Amino acid sequence: MTATTLTGAIDPERARRGGLLARFLARPAGLIPLIIFLLIVLVAIFAPLLGPHDPAFVDLSIAKAPPSAAHPLGGDSTGRDILSRLIFGTRITLWGALVTIVTAVVAGVPAGVVAGYFGGAFDRIATWVSDALQSIPGMIILLVVAAGTRSNFVLLMVTVGVFMAPGYFRIARSTTIAVRAEPYIDAARVSGLSNTRILGAHIIRPVYAPVIIQTALTAGIAMGIQAGLQFLGIGDSNTPSWGAMMNEGFRLMLSNPLILLWPSAALGITIAVLAVMGSTLAELVQVRTPEAKKDRALARRARRGAAGVAIVTEEEVRPQPVNLSTGTLRHIAESSAVRIENLRVTYDTSAGLVEVVHGTSLDVGAGEVVGIVGESGSGKSQTVFSLLDLLPEGGTAHADGIWVGGKEVTRLDRRRRHALLGHAIGYIPQEPMSNLDPSYTIGYQLTEPLRRVHGMPRAQARTLARDMLVRVGIADPDRVMRSYPHQISGGMAQRVLIAGAIAGKPTLLVADEPTTALDVTVQAEVLELLRELQQEYGMALLIVTHNFGVVADICDRVVVMRHGDIIEEGVVDDLFAQPAEAYTRELIEASLDAAQGRAELDVHWESTAGSAGDTIVTEVKA
Repeated sequence: MTATTLTGAIDPERARRGGLLARFLARPAGLIPLIIFLLIVLVAIFAPLLGPHDPAFVDLSIAKAPPSAAHPLGGDSTGRDILSRLIFGTRITLWGALVTIVTAVVAGVPAGVVAGYFGGAFDRIATWVSDALQSIPGMIILLVVAAGTRSNFVLLMVTVGVFMAPGYFRIARSTTIAVRAEPYIDAARVSGLSNTRILGAHIIRPVYAPVIIQTALTAGIAMGIQAGLQFLGIGDSNTPSWGAMMNEGFRLMLSNPLILLWPSAALGITIAVLAVMGSTLAELVQVRTPEAKKDRALARRARRGAAGVAIVTEEEVRPQPVNLSTGTLRHIAESSAVRIENLRVTYDTSAGLVEVVHGTSLDVGAGEVVGIVGESGSGKSQTVFSLLDLLPEGGTAHADGIWVGGKEVTRLDRRRRHALLGHAIGYIPQEPMSNLDPSYTIGYQLTEPLRRVHGMPRAQARTLARDMLVRVGIADPDRVMRSYPHQISGGMAQRVLIAGAIAGKPTLLVADEPTTALDVTVQAEVLELLRELQQEYGMALLIVTHNFGVVADICDRVVVMRHGDIIEEGVVDDLFAQPAEAYTRELIEASLDAAQGRAELDVHWESTAGSAGDTIVTEVKA
């Protein structure tokens, strides 16, 4: 027994932006079937009022009688009114479909969401169970259940629901995998929201649309199966149902074909209405495969990290113990906002373990502004993602030690490390519009972490969120609080993300390419804002960028990465004046040739007779 299952996952942005119901009702293919289905439901609800006769009353005078004024559809072979049985049969048919749907949803959707979000062993086991259920001959199991329960109607429909559950499991899992890769899910994690809260607020809602579509299709299939069982004589023949009426009509098809026509037409119309509704809903939302969505997210996160990777063994990446003196640890606790020792980032692939960061160490002092610079694939974002626990699936970070605010966090479990996010560390992602959930207002997304992570009352959280919007330069905070992400500009969205990142007063603010998605004018405004906020709150600021213009504008110190290694680091002025590596000079020159031109930074190069024949900077003008 198999149920029709939607392929791929519903595009969460398109499905959740307002107007899906309005667009559905605006189509005749949506509105007309919905009206018909609602009329069928009303017939089931008010059956005792609409039925002209008792469906079980026998009047031998109307046995096999043709339609008449008193009995508009005639009588059946035992003298019962066909119209009354047809009306009351609507109740049994819809009730059976409801039992099936509730069972399938309860068994399939939560399992699919959990499997898609967490993956791992549960995902593998649940997927195996789902595949096994689809391979079992369901009709045989139904016959066994019917024989063992004396054709208990509810248990039969529950059994049908169990066999329908894999359809819900697969679509819930696919949608969850697609949504899980959205940047705003990462932003929610870094804000400190728990997995339970993320599932409830940001994952479950996108699942609604595909589940509703799947339900429309499943309801028709459940009605067909139910009628088929009753047609085979499984169940109480005295209970008015469309399947039992079809059984009787089939036996009398040659002599009284109308007895078969009425229940068959009722069942056919109902299933057709549900099918059209499901198809119309499916046309209104874009379907995309989770594999493609996942690949795009991994590519975005990995920053095209194929360059400089190495195949390594597990022994090679196992962190070695490091012996730090008490004085060194005291220095770390007192002077560092974050310190990372000997970080390696690997991905488990079919070719083996692929290493993309090769034993790097990084230190950001309290109140210091540090830039990590490198081209795509250099490992700079992988280093930051390791700190933020945002490595994509398959990625693993190993380090001799990671300290945040002087506290060693390497050996903390994931839940306790997660508690640091939103408190000690704030995060400003790139692509501001993608990091805001299109389903919720700006106000909700700013106040949710304050309430859930920092325990603020609703009113206090809202006041603080508004104040933060004012602080980041938004002139109309009340309107922005009421707005959805698509109603504000990209520059304003970036300011909203900055407001959310600093609302918890973190000691370290991580900014991942904070100006990449913005035009030149807005870039300058955002950098000036970050500089002001860093000085005002005394935060350490770690900026990930590929642009030396950003580094020159705001950073105290710079770290240059290439192919997963730190190749050079130092004070910004010193590094610009005399870079030791040719690659660093190439990056500086590339920044000079970028859109902002040489207006911000004027660098003069001249050749020297150095041992390597390299060129160095002899004069720097800012």
